[in-house]
Amino acid sequence: MTDPAVERDAAEAASAFAHPPVAPDASAAYGDHPDHVVDFYAPRAAGGGAGADAGAPGTAPLVVLLHGGAWRAPYDRQHVSPLADFLARRGFAVASVEYRRGSSLPHQNAGGAVAGRWPETFDDVAAALDALPGLAAVHLPQADLRRTVLTGHSAGGHLALWAAARHVLPAGAPAGWRLPAPTVLRGVVALAPIADFEVAEELGVCGGASAQLLGGPVHWAERVPYADPAALLPTGIATTVVHGREDVVVPAAVAESYVAAAAKAGETVGLTLLDGVGHFPLIDPAADACAVVAEEISQLAW
Repeated sequence: MTDPAVERDAAEAASAFAHPPVAPDASAAYGDHPDHVVDFYAPRAAGGGAGADAGAPGTAPLVVLLHGGAWRAPYDRQHVSPLADFLARRGFAVASVEYRRGSSLPHQNAGGAVAGRWPETFDDVAAALDALPGLAAVHLPQADLRRTVLTGHSAGGHLALWAAARHVLPAGAPAGWRLPAPTVLRGVVALAPIADFEVAEELGVCGGASAQLLGGPVHWAERVPYADPAALLPTGIATTVVHGREDVVVPAAVAESYVAAAAKAGETVGLTLLDGVGHFPLIDPAADACAVVAEEISQLAW
């Protein structure tokens, strides 16, 4: 007997991945590795909140998009390029960030698909965000950097939350990660994020990807304080989590635990739970959930 939840997830994934990749308007390197690249999508039309000329310099909010895929190498930014284009057609300037993902690294001592690289995955996200203002000034002049919103899906949602929390990283964080003050952001919209590593591991999310990202269970205790968004609270940055109630890839319990941890830390994090929605409609331009994502970003950006 087939599981209806699994069947629904497969159908939603097939729909999300059926869209052909959308080429960016420009791309730029932020480092020397082939994965050190940002794709830029210029706004196609005026945004609903301001009515400004989307083609004029500095008039469009900037959405920084971090893709998911369990931090694993087979999944790159191409699969969220339709989402980047969808947001650009909503009047946003979009920067889609690539970063180094997992492979069978000997020091991780793990078989099969390994999630992420320590410290390279985090090195890359930090470096990309630090380089982005200068790159956007050249390649995406329409972007208003004062109205920057971070968003990301699944593992990318984790990275968006982490990037917004760099100013609260504990002392002793690897070089280049910690910032002395918060980044200039309007906020974060995290889409089905792997936002609480403890709960994610308890639920076996993505085959133990969180532990793999940290280099394996042997490194869990020493590294989780520098990587787990639920341990990096409060941030003082407006944050909203959007999650499907029917998500079987990253269950909504992960988001609910993160929101509870934020409340315990004295911070309010918005949580939008979508009925009848699983993991992939949030990045599927053909799904109603994607319009909800755009609206959540608009509420912070405009």
